[in-house]
Amino acid sequence: MSATSASPAPAPASSERRAWMAVLARTPRADLEAAMERALHGLPTPAYDWLRPPEIGLAMVRGRVGGSGDPFNLGEATVTRATLRLRVPDDALATVGVACHLGRDRRRAELAALADALLQMPELHAALHRQLVEPFAAQQAARRAERQRNAAATRVEFFTMVRGE
Repeated sequence: MSATSASPAPAPASSERRAWMAVLARTPRADLEAAMERALHGLPTPAYDWLRPPEIGLAMVRGRVGGSGDPFNLGEATVTRATLRLRVPDDALATVGVACHLGRDRRRAELAALADALLQMPELHAALHRQLVEPFAAQQAARRAERQRNAAATRVEFFTMVRGE
């Protein structure tokens, strides 16, 4: 490598990647498909190879007594997972995308894995993060806040009165 060539940008922090993967996992397929189409501006879908094609399975859901007590098996949930690697001329620079979400939607897992792989590419990261992750994260935060407001509206405050004093 010559002294004038730029070194590749560092990989995103694992916490940052975990955050965008969580947003992608909660995004409905239709929204993800439309956003990916807009983000790629009508370009063909990047070529990739499956490391693990979308597969459906079960995952054990664990709970805790009182939210912080002893863990117990609550039941099983259907999940879909997929892993792909973008095709690039130099395999050493190939990016691997991973997706896992609740439900049985193989296409959604494919789109989320592709988005994960593309978000790891330094030249695409900023634009894709702005077009994919930020709007979906804002929508999900708004829905969460609405659910919290609705739950707070039904909250009942109890108090005790002392008799005979």
